[in-house]
Amino acid sequence: MTDSSPVETAQITFVVDGEQVSVPDNGVSLLAALRGRLGNRAPKAGCNPQGQCGCCTVLVDGAPRVACVTPVRRIAGRVITTVDGLAEEDRERWSDALLATGGSQCGFCTPGIVCRLEGLRSKNTAADDLDAVDRALAAHLCRCTGWQTIREAWSMVVSGSSAMEHARGENRNFDDASRRATIEGRSTQQVSAEVVLGRGGFSEDTAPSDALVAIPNGEGGWVVAGSLPEARALAGKVQGRHGTTSPEPPLELPEGDWELTLRTGWVEPAYLETDASWCEPGGEPFTSLANGGAFGGKLTTEVGQVARELAYEHRQAVRVVLSREDVVRTGPKRPPIAAGIRSDGSGVIRVVRTDGIAEAIARVAPQLVVEEVDVVGPPTSIDIRGAGVVEAQLLLAALDAKKSTQATDGEAHVASVTSAEGAVATVAIGLDGGIRVDLRCGRLLDAIVLRSYAIGAVHMALGWVTSEGLSVAEDGTISDLTIRSFGVLRSADMPHVEVTLHEEDSEPVNGSDAVFAAAAAAVWSAQGWPTDWPTGRSVLGDERVTQ
Repeated sequence: MTDSSPVETAQITFVVDGEQVSVPDNGVSLLAALRGRLGNRAPKAGCNPQGQCGCCTVLVDGAPRVACVTPVRRIAGRVITTVDGLAEEDRERWSDALLATGGSQCGFCTPGIVCRLEGLRSKNTAADDLDAVDRALAAHLCRCTGWQTIREAWSMVVSGSSAMEHARGENRNFDDASRRATIEGRSTQQVSAEVVLGRGGFSEDTAPSDALVAIPNGEGGWVVAGSLPEARALAGKVQGRHGTTSPEPPLELPEGDWELTLRTGWVEPAYLETDASWCEPGGEPFTSLANGGAFGGKLTTEVGQVARELAYEHRQAVRVVLSREDVVRTGPKRPPIAAGIRSDGSGVIRVVRTDGIAEAIARVAPQLVVEEVDVVGPPTSIDIRGAGVVEAQLLLAALDAKKSTQATDGEAHVASVTSAEGAVATVAIGLDGGIRVDLRCGRLLDAIVLRSYAIGAVHMALGWVTSEGLSVAEDGTISDLTIRSFGVLRSADMPHVEVTLHEEDSEPVNGSDAVFAAAAAAVWSAQGWPTDWPTGRSVLGDERVTQ
């Protein structure tokens, strides 16, 4: 006689945020168990399961660990602490400090970073040991803040600085702070302690627990299953890899006698929260933007429409989520250019054909001729932060910098940009490698937020010039599919940035895009105006940038 009773799956028991839990021993990661089985949305999935962005970092017996590459069976009997499980006074310390410095913008990477730094703090690391902080942050990626404000928050927490009190004091208007963040991010954004702790309303965090999960099947369709691990197994998801070739600009320079020439390549926006949405049958899909605009990279995403259609088809809530590899393969990139500019400011910008790019460039630099070229490669969009506009502005700013042969006040290179909205940004790179930003963009509303966005814009500009780029084959295939292969600058590679803000009696306008353009022009000038980006050099000199 055969026993037909079901085989019981072994259970793994451990403690999460003070509560003993058990999950099936079915081979999933700790992150999948926390988010999928236990409904703990504190750790975030930014590159899952590449183990490279740090957003899913939790404490295992007090030591930081990346949850997406930790098999759940390895933590049997151990104590797991997410940012939600930290002592209340510790959560408050970190949220106050990060609010006080502007060290959290969208809030997606922050919970993992807080866990990492809390683990470092438990080792009695000194407040001024920023080398140790940089080493800890090497396991993380933050696209928004430029790292400096995170390092400042560390120093505040460990030193017990009273400056943190301003973050939650009566003198700060969080409506104004949120308004400034929305202006800078060009998408609705909130500033609060809840955002710092990762509770900014991200799509994957707000989806119903019983929602089906849909992911691309690699053939233009969608696989729908009861959980993300099941969907990935059915789709036969293959882990992304780091390409072995260097990124190359795809366009040839226009012919001419030029004062400056510039060629850029394919650049990944590198937002950390991958495209995701969910929808109930007959309802409206949840926004994929959540608390921030992903630098324009999600404005054309299809996940919301797909969620709507699949929810109607399956008569059940469906959440649609792209993997990091999906985002890289299908998400829009910054349009590559090849440009030449004469000493009088006239010239030619050759650009990968992109809807609206010629008009965008003409609005800020009508003297530049735009030539659009069809190129086999990933999609492009003018929605990406200042696409076309920033390129034209930095070319003209770098030309002005080149004409100025004498450094002033000990500063090696200075570039200024005035945006179409009226923001004026001047970025100076000192002989010591430090960076100074001077910004006028109407009423400040909230100086902490604006400063943070300015530092973040410098970080993005430096990466664009020096290290960021995707390797794209002749057939348009992208080989750089891991988040570390994008070339985003690490904390240890980021120079110190000093920001001066000016209060003006005029309507507030976006200022960080002007800082982005001016910083790119300044560092390009400091490097001697090499034609091809990324240059692979550090901010000053020929030292190679490593990732």
